Amino acid sequence: MDIKIQAVHFTADAKLIDFITGKVEKLNQYYDHIVSCEIFLLIDKASTVNNKVGEIKLHIPGAEFFAKKQSNSFEESIDTAVEAIRKQLTKRKEKLSEV
Repeated sequence: MDIKIQAVHFTADAKLIDFITGKVEKLNQYYDHIVSCEIFLLIDKASTVNNKVGEIKLHIPGAEFFAKKQSNSFEESIDTAVEAIRKQLTKRKEKLSEV
C-alpha cells in the first residue's frame, strides 16, 4: 500500500508520521487489496480547542473511502478516522461476500 501524508501549513514530526503509518497499515487486516491511502492533517481555526483535523482517503480497486474527523489532537483524529474507514471496509467486504 502506498501511503502519502500531507501536513497543511505545518511540518509533522517523525513520531506523528510513524503513528499514522502504523494505524493505516493495520487496515490491511480488514481488506487485502488496498492500493493507496492519502492522509491530510490540518489545523482548523487555530484559536479554538478542538481544531486538529485528520482526513483519510483510501483507494481500493473500484471504490474510494473517505473519513474526516476533528478533535483535540492529530492522534485522536486519525484514530477515529481509521476506525470509520475500518467500518466502511468491513461493510464492503460483507457486501462482496454475499454476492
